Amino acid sequence: MKGNTVKLSFRRRLIYVGVAIGALTLGGAGIGTAQASTSHVAHSHHPRPASAKPTVVLVHGAWADGSSWSGEVSRLQHDGYPVVVAPNPLRGLSSDADYLREFLGGITGPVVLVGHSYGGAVITNAATGNANVKALVYVDAYIPDANQSVAELTSPDSVLAPAGTNPTSVFKLLPYPGAPAGIYDTYLLPKVFEAALGAGLSKSQIAVLAASQSPTSLVALGEHSGAPAWASIPSWALVGTQDKLIPPAAQLAMAGHAKAHVVKVNAGHLSLITAPDAVTKLIDTAARTTA
Repeated sequence: MKGNTVKLSFRRRLIYVGVAIGALTLGGAGIGTAQASTSHVAHSHHPRPASAKPTVVLVHGAWADGSSWSGEVSRLQHDGYPVVVAPNPLRGLSSDADYLREFLGGITGPVVLVGHSYGGAVITNAATGNANVKALVYVDAYIPDANQSVAELTSPDSVLAPAGTNPTSVFKLLPYPGAPAGIYDTYLLPKVFEAALGAGLSKSQIAVLAASQSPTSLVALGEHSGAPAWASIPSWALVGTQDKLIPPAAQLAMAGHAKAHVVKVNAGHLSLITAPDAVTKLIDTAARTTA
């Protein structure tokens, strides 16, 4: 890294991010698959009967992609749900939420919106004011209130906590085109990836996921959240009791603040991969309760 930028504390860098965002008005970009885009168009042009099941929209978290949801997709489709995996660009909370908000605008009828990890912060912002979103489901997720950031909600006992004093102890930082000064894409270091996300996975699974992680801008971690959708939309939270990235106590505190219905599962941060039956069951519960 160059100059004194890397020497700045993680928190100081993220405070700077908040200032930079206001000046730059960052835009959104996409990471969706062709399948997700096709489903998006289909829902726009083929309204479903009022009695049909709601569309389940799945939003992945940081350092991940839509394939994280493959277990839930197959199960939900088997149960008769229309389901799409939404793009999450991982560029910044406001721009990621704007992107998802536009995506949701192309879906006709009721929606159950599901977010994992950082994706929870994204759905919290994107669903605000959207009358079609009938339920929010948080899976090992951040559930911010207004003016809170992912960095601020990362508890001292998180595997990511050392980034507060030394970002390079947790992340590989790489520049990317168009980034504000002092802002980088983050990749979890292999040892951190395993410690934070590896519970319940084989060594080979961990190696594949670590090698294929999607870059996440520091902006996404430091930007403050807006008015929360959970204030007006019923919410559910699945809490992995072995989670090392967002420890259970932090998840429960956020879920309690949002008045979410909580279900615990004996899993780590990637319960969507290691416990897809439990995640699917909670999504189905939310869909049935709000029907």
